[in-house]
Amino acid sequence: MIFPPSGILVYRAHRIIESCQEAFILRLFRQKNKRGFIKAFTDNAVAFDTGFCHVERVMRNLFVRKLYLWPRFHVAVNSFLELHKPEVVEIHVSMTPAMLAIQTAILDILNACLKELKCHNPSLEVEDLSLENAIGKPFDKTIRHYLDPLWHQLGAKTKSLVQDLKILRTLLQYLSQYDCITFLNLLESLRATEKAFGQNSETKKELVLESNPKWAALTEVLKEIEAENKESEVLGGPGQVLICASDDRTCSQLREYLTVGAEVFLLRLYRKTFEKDSKAEDVWMRLRKEDDSKRIMKSNKRPKDLRDKDRPPAKEKALRKKKPRLTLTQMVGRTEELEGEAGVEEGSPGELTSSPESCTGDSKHEESDVNVSSDAAYGILKDPLTIIHPLLGCSDPYALTRVLHEVEPRYVVLYDAELTFVRQLEIYRAVYFLIYGGSTEEQRYLTALRKEKEAFEKLIREKASMVIPEEREGRDETNLDLVRGCVSASAPTDTRKAGGQEQNGTQQSIVVDMREFRSELPSLIHRRGIDIEPVTLEVGDYILTPEMCVERKSISDLIGSLNNGRLYSQCISMSRYYKRPVLLIEFDPSKPFSLMSRGALYQEISGNDVSSKLTLLTLHFPRLRILWCPSPHATAELFEELKQNKPQPDASTAMAVTADSETLPEAEKYNPGPQDFLLKMPGINAKNCRSLMNHVKNIAELASLPFDQLASLLGNTGSARQLYDFIHTSYAEVLSRGRQRTLGIPDGDCRELRTHTRLRGQRKSGQ
Repeated sequence: MIFPPSGILVYRAHRIIESCQEAFILRLFRQKNKRGFIKAFTDNAVAFDTGFCHVERVMRNLFVRKLYLWPRFHVAVNSFLELHKPEVVEIHVSMTPAMLAIQTAILDILNACLKELKCHNPSLEVEDLSLENAIGKPFDKTIRHYLDPLWHQLGAKTKSLVQDLKILRTLLQYLSQYDCITFLNLLESLRATEKAFGQNSETKKELVLESNPKWAALTEVLKEIEAENKESEVLGGPGQVLICASDDRTCSQLREYLTVGAEVFLLRLYRKTFEKDSKAEDVWMRLRKEDDSKRIMKSNKRPKDLRDKDRPPAKEKALRKKKPRLTLTQMVGRTEELEGEAGVEEGSPGELTSSPESCTGDSKHEESDVNVSSDAAYGILKDPLTIIHPLLGCSDPYALTRVLHEVEPRYVVLYDAELTFVRQLEIYRAVYFLIYGGSTEEQRYLTALRKEKEAFEKLIREKASMVIPEEREGRDETNLDLVRGCVSASAPTDTRKAGGQEQNGTQQSIVVDMREFRSELPSLIHRRGIDIEPVTLEVGDYILTPEMCVERKSISDLIGSLNNGRLYSQCISMSRYYKRPVLLIEFDPSKPFSLMSRGALYQEISGNDVSSKLTLLTLHFPRLRILWCPSPHATAELFEELKQNKPQPDASTAMAVTADSETLPEAEKYNPGPQDFLLKMPGINAKNCRSLMNHVKNIAELASLPFDQLASLLGNTGSARQLYDFIHTSYAEVLSRGRQRTLGIPDGDCRELRTHTRLRGQRKSGQ
C-alpha cells in the first residue's frame, strides 16, 4: 500500500515560478492534501533582488506564509560562528606588471564600450551598465534580459558592442584565471581573421613564459601545511588538504603544476599550443644550459612524501626573483581552434577523479618529461592527502559538498574567490584564501559580498511591510490559487454562452504526450480547469478533440525540424489520421514575438529561409493549420477556446495511432502510399482526390479511364485534361514538341512524366 507524502521539502526555492513543474506538483499536493507541510530553502538571497515583489510571488507559489531570514550578520548566526571561528589566512597575491598593464587596457576598452552602448540605447538602466557590474558574472544575463525583447530591432552596431563586451569579459577572466600561454592562445585565435587577410605585421615579439603568481603562493601554502602536519600528533596525525579552483581547466593546470613544476608545464603547454615554433623552444633550452648562473631557477624541493625516489624534483621555488626571457624575431604559429589549446588541458574534473588513462597518456612528450603517477592523474597527492576539485561545472551539483563531508579536510585552499563556497567553509578551522590584490577578481568578490548584504537588507524591509493572507497555505477552499479555471465563482454570467445558462457538461480533457511535461504548458492547461491525461503519443503532442491533433514547436525546434525534414514526416502522420492537424509555434515570452527581423524578408523564395519553408509546408498540406502563440499562457487560453462545445478525446485511441497504424477507418479504406502518389499527379488535389479514390480501384484502372469519365469524377474539365494528357502523352511526343512547356508542366513534373510513362509502358508489357 502506497501512503501519500506527509510533506514536501523544496530546495532552491528562488527558482519556483508559477509555470514551473515544481509549482505544478505543489499545487496538486495542496489540492489533495490540506494537512501536509511544505517547507522551502534557498541560499541565494541575491536572486530575490530582481523584479517586483519577487519573494512574495515565490511564497505564493510555494503555499507558505512564514519567511525566515538568516543573514551572516544575524545575531544567532554570528554568535554561533564566533564560537567556531575558522582560522582564515587571506593571501593577497600581486599581479605582475604585464598583467596590470593588460588589465588596465581591457578595463579602459570595456568602459568605452559601455558608454557607447548607453548612447545607442538610452532606454537601458544606467545603474546596471556600470563598470563594476560589467566585470561580474551575471552581467551577460543582465544585458540579454534588457535586449532580448527588442533584439530583432537593434542595429548592427549594438549587436557588435554586446559581442565585444562578451569578448572583453572573457579576456579578463583568462588573464587572472589561467597561465600566460592560454591567454596568448586566446588572443591569437581572436586575431585569426586579421592574419587570414594578411594584415598581421611581422614585428618582433618577446616571448616571456611567465609563471602564474598564484602558483608560487600555492606552493608556499602547501609547504606551510606540510610543516604543520609534522607537528600535528596532538590532532591525530596529518590532515587532509582540499584545493578548490574555479573550473575544470584550472584544476587540470594545478594538477600538472604540482606534479611536474611550472617550468616543465609551461614548456610542454607552449610546445603543444604553438607546435610550429620549434626554434624558439630549442633556443630556450640552449640558453638554460649555457647561462646557468643567470637564468636557471632554483627548483623548489617537493616534500618527501610527494617525491618519487627515482625522479629528480621538478617543482620550482615559489618566490623567484628572475623570470627567463627570450627575444624572438618572429613567433610563427596560428591556433586553429580556441578549444584545442593544450594537451595537458584535455583532462576535465571528471577525468581528474575518474579517468586516469586520459590524464596520464596525453602525449609522447609528456612521457619523456615526467612519469606521472596514477594518484597524480586522479588529482590526489599522498601524505597528506591533497585533493583538487572544481567549484563550478560539475555534473553533480552536490559533488563538492559530498567531498567536504567524506574527506573532512583539515585545510582548505580556496584558489579562486567564490562567495557561495566561502559560506560552506565557515565551519572549518583552517582556510587559505588566494586572491589577486587590486584586480578584477578581488572586485568581483567584494561586489558579490556587497550585493548579498544589500539583498538581505531589502528582504528584511520587504518582510516588515509584507501583507500575507490567512489562506495562503491553502489548507481550506478559500485560497483562489487552488481554484482551477479562468473564471471565479463570483464572476458575472456570460450571456454569450447559451443565454447564460449553467454549463453542466462533461469535464474538459486533453491527451498530452509524456515528453511535453518538460515544458510549462501542461501545468498552465491544468490551471485553467482542463484535465490532462499523460500518455505516450507517437503522432502529435496534444490531442484536443478526436479530430484535432497539435504538434508544438518552439522556435529552435521549428528551425531544426524544418532543416532535417522531421516536421514534414510529422505533418504527414497528422494529416493522415486526423481531420484537423495543427502546428503550434510557441515563442519565448522574454523574446520578441517575431519569427525574423524586419530586414530579413526576401522578395524571392529561398531554400534557407524559414518563412519560405513554412509556405511550402502549407502548400503540401492544405488542411494544416498554424497557430502563433507569444507565450505558454496564450497557448493554454487558445486550447481552451478551441475545445469549446467539442467532444473529448480518448487516451486509448490516441495511443493506438502510430506512424504505421491501420486501425482508423480512413487507413482501412485507402492505402497511404498510392494516395500520396495520386496527389502528386497534375489535376489532382485534396478536393477531388476523395471522389476519385471512391470510384477507381488502382492506378492501372485510372490510366484506362476515358476523358469524359475523368471529367465527371473530377468535376472539372481543366483538371481532367491535365491528368489525361499527363497519363497518355508519350515521351517521344514530348521530345518532338521540343523543350517548350506545351502542357504547362514544370521541369520537375516533366521528369515525373518520363518516369510515369516508363511505368505505364512496363505495366502494358507486363499485361
